[in-house]
Amino acid sequence: MSPHEDLARQVLAACQTRGIMLATAESCTGGMIAAALTDIPGSSSVVDRGFVTYSNEAKQEMLGVAHSTLEAHGAVSRETALEMAAGALARSRAGVAMAVTGVAGPGGGTAEKPVGLVWFGVAAQGQEPEAECRQFDDLGRDYIRQETVRTALELMLARLKAR
Repeated sequence: MSPHEDLARQVLAACQTRGIMLATAESCTGGMIAAALTDIPGSSSVVDRGFVTYSNEAKQEMLGVAHSTLEAHGAVSRETALEMAAGALARSRAGVAMAVTGVAGPGGGTAEKPVGLVWFGVAAQGQEPEAECRQFDDLGRDYIRQETVRTALELMLARLKAR
């Protein structure tokens, strides 16, 4: 089971209570959020699909992220996270979608976008997508990815409770 089992169960229950499905769009976590959710028996009644869009091409082809967005802002940006979340929502049967894009390390960081920087996008039917940024300590790739999963589940749960 996932170290995030309790949070994942809460997200699934919140979706079930509201009668909606969810989708994920993941870059730096490579499907770990979807895995945390689908580790739980019965999750198929709530989880519609997960998009693993590690490359820029995948973000464009699978989620409809604009080439101009990636050129102007990069893959790790507020704008890309928003477009990823909106794209996952539009290309699924979900009522809510979570997107993550970040620098998990150990390489790839820059002064502007250091290792540990992650953007989160949340989109819900009938609402404007929202994005939040976190800067996790550079305590290794696994730490950053696990913190990203935990934070994504927390943000999705908060969004669901606000509905």
